[in-house]
Formats: sequence, structure tokens, C-alpha cells
Amino acid sequence: MGRSNGPRSGTIAIVGRPNVGKSTLINALVGEKISIVSTKPHTTRHRILGVLNRGESQAVFIDTPGHARRVQHALHRLMARVIHESLEGCDLVIVVTEAKRTTAEDRRLFELCKNRSERTILVLNKIDELKSRTSLLPRLHELGKMQFLAYVPVSARSGENLGALVDAIFANLPAGPALFPLDMTTDRSLRFRAAEIVREKLLGELHQEVPYGLTVEIEHMQKGEDGRWLVHALIWLEREGHKPIVIGREGRLLKQVGQDARIELNGLLGGRVHLELTVKVRKHWSDNELELKRLGFDSA
Repeated sequence: MGRSNGPRSGTIAIVGRPNVGKSTLINALVGEKISIVSTKPHTTRHRILGVLNRGESQAVFIDTPGHARRVQHALHRLMARVIHESLEGCDLVIVVTEAKRTTAEDRRLFELCKNRSERTILVLNKIDELKSRTSLLPRLHELGKMQFLAYVPVSARSGENLGALVDAIFANLPAGPALFPLDMTTDRSLRFRAAEIVREKLLGELHQEVPYGLTVEIEHMQKGEDGRWLVHALIWLEREGHKPIVIGREGRLLKQVGQDARIELNGLLGGRVHLELTVKVRKHWSDNELELKRLGFDSA
């Protein structure tokens, strides 16, 4: 892409297998938490935009679900479609892999991006976990055979070398004006972000199969005259037997989730929050296209 002294703007799809740190990376790039983070695979289920401005230039990042082969449910098929549509419509692609290893899933994703290599940046994340940085050299030599646009080792968690990545991104965006207002950081509503915060806290507390059949819907969110927010969140499960797990003994797990979510919501909404959580069951919601649409999964 040719260089220009004027503003440069465009969209950048961030793709990678589950748990390589895509959401941590987009949060670090934007400088604000717009995508939730957990150690559970497929934490990100939606297409989420994050906006980084540099003067009059603008980079619009698209956080996508983790790329995986499992697509038997309607939710998984939708997530796969989000990845492919994001790749088709973007100006640049960032493929995120781990600095210390390449998996079969990584290689499948590399192959998917092969015909976009001239506009793909390969990010080797988690360099803070390497015992020696010299171990990067053989990996860079091996990965360099794919002839991507650039290869940038970073630590999204610590922020190491993010400046080099940002430079590479803006240097390769097409010339043009900003796509969104310069004070915007994400396209997602407060209601969506509140639901995701509650889900993140649930993922942090649950250690069984429950997270894969769980979603959160904000039923009510309103700011009162006293400046305090009232937020009522519905936690939807696919199985009746999961309710006692999510609620916890004597309600302790749900209470902890509520406390943790409330603290973060206070910051997001800029005021005190009264949060109510209700657990309900809707069987097979993740394999029901009408339910997915009702829950906003096709809104991206």
C-alpha cells in the first residue's frame, strides 16, 4: 500500500485460535477494556469493534471469536461466519499466535490467510512467557516462509513492543478519513458491555462445562434520579442441572459474581450500580437460530 502524508484509516480483523490473547491484544491497542477476557475457550462470541486514533488517522480493530473446527451448533456456525465475513471485508489482517508454539489450528488459520498474505501481519504474542528471547529466532525464520506483510513479537499483557505493532498497522492502512467519530472507542452499547462483564465474572468462577451453555441478557438498565444505576441481568442456561452450579452453595457463587461485576460496572457506567442477577433455563438456546437472533447474536 502506498504511503501518504494525509490521514490513513481502515479496518483490521484480529483472528487466531482460542486463547492466544486476541481480546487482551485489542484491549491493549485501544487502551480500554472493550472485549472480555478469560482462560475459557470461545470467550469472544461476537464481532466487536475497537477504535484507535492517531491524529486524524484511525485504526478500527475487529475482535473475532477463536477460530476452531467445531461448528456443529448454530452458535458455532455463526461464530465461524463472523470470522470469514470479517476477513473478507477488512483492509488488514492480524493473525495472533503464541510466541512459543505453533499448533495445527494455527496452521489451518495461516492457510486461510494465505491469499491475503500481502495485507496480513503475524503477531507472536506472549513473549513475556519465553525463557529466552533468542528462542524466537528459529520460529521467525520458520514463519517467515509464509511471506506475510510483517512479523511482530509482542506481549499484549505487559504492553511490550505494542508500539512497533501500532507503527506497522498505521503504515499499511489505506489513505482516507476516519471511519468513526474520533472520540469513539467501540461500536458496542453499554447494555452489551454490561452483559459481557457479568458473563466474564461467571466464566472466572465456573470450572465445568457450564460456560459453553451460558449467556447473559440485560433485561433492564436505567439510571435513576439519584444517579444510581439499576441493572437486571438474566443468566440463561441450557440445562436445569446447571442452575445449582451457577448459584452455588447457599448462593455464594452468584453473590461473588454479582460483587465482582458490580465493581466493574461502577467504572463502566460512571456511578453506583445496583445489580440484580436471575438464573433461568432455556434449553438448546445455542442451537436455535431464533433464540440466537433474539439474544442479539446476529446483530454484528
